Amino acid sequence: MNRDELLQWLAETNPERLGSLWAQADAVRRQYVGDEVHLRGLLEISSHCVRHCLYCGLRAPNRDLPRYRMNKDEILACARQAADFGYGTVVLQSGEDPGLTNDFVADVIRRIKSDTPLAVTLSLGERSEQELAAWRAAGADRYLLRFETSNARLYAAIHPSLPGRRSDRIALLRQLRELEYEIGGGVMIGIPGQTFEDLADDIEWFARLDLDMIGVGPFIPHPATPLGQGAGRFRVCNQVPNNEEMTCKVMALARLICPEANIPATTALATLDRRNGMELGLTRGGNVVMPNLTPAVYRSRYDIYPEKANIQEAAPECLGSVEHGIIRLGRRIGQGRGDSASYLRRRSAASWKA
Repeated sequence: MNRDELLQWLAETNPERLGSLWAQADAVRRQYVGDEVHLRGLLEISSHCVRHCLYCGLRAPNRDLPRYRMNKDEILACARQAADFGYGTVVLQSGEDPGLTNDFVADVIRRIKSDTPLAVTLSLGERSEQELAAWRAAGADRYLLRFETSNARLYAAIHPSLPGRRSDRIALLRQLRELEYEIGGGVMIGIPGQTFEDLADDIEWFARLDLDMIGVGPFIPHPATPLGQGAGRFRVCNQVPNNEEMTCKVMALARLICPEANIPATTALATLDRRNGMELGLTRGGNVVMPNLTPAVYRSRYDIYPEKANIQEAAPECLGSVEHGIIRLGRRIGQGRGDSASYLRRRSAASWKA
């Protein structure tokens, strides 16, 4: 698919035409990754964050948020629960928290890998090459790092850099690939100042990076942030809307561009449409769902954006509603780790060369 076609689809509003896009994405999904929906247990292990991002409720200046950091035993208990539920993966997610030290995270990974058959995915923000290498050596399998937008000016405007640091998430994704992680990236849809051209660039970057996982979700600012209060918004004529339809367009186009990638129906999409959001994502290119494992005592304190879907559900209830939705679509629950086909092919080629 060329750039002009991407731009045409992003601007499309005709329901009949969009129906053909949804059908194409679903057919490609079925052809390349099948009808299994893989479940990744999401565990939000810390709400501490040093960053000052202009939209996120975890931002360091938010003094009203009660912070927490789970201990090793709590994390391991939740990982065991994920294995008991039949998940293939546990995803350890947090704000960018220096309190999650190199040694702490490495020990948690080793304990999970020793006690369970789970793949371990990390989503801990921008960390040093030393940390990333140590965590890979400890047994981490995947790393999720959404680059949010490939427009460097727009990225810098909403993600202020820390003193002495310059963010380059695309370079960091390439570094993760060199460390032989299965890598995941993605973007937000409808960032103030984001144009259709920006979004087309983003989708092209999915293919250029050969992402194993692609996460896209609507821009939902927290009300206790500058962008949540309407400050600093950019004025552009070709502003991308942060709605369900545009999010689904990007999911579908991502599937067509990267047919073998794992693409989740995200919580943010389900937040926009609590009744059908997950199911829509799964019929428009998605093949992964991430039920929440975070203990109830912490869940409301991982306050990235308001009114997050399933925030009141305990882990078993969250699993039950997810499974019901998958079965209703005529799909089946995935078995095993659910690695991307392109990642497995790269590993096989590397083993053959060795």
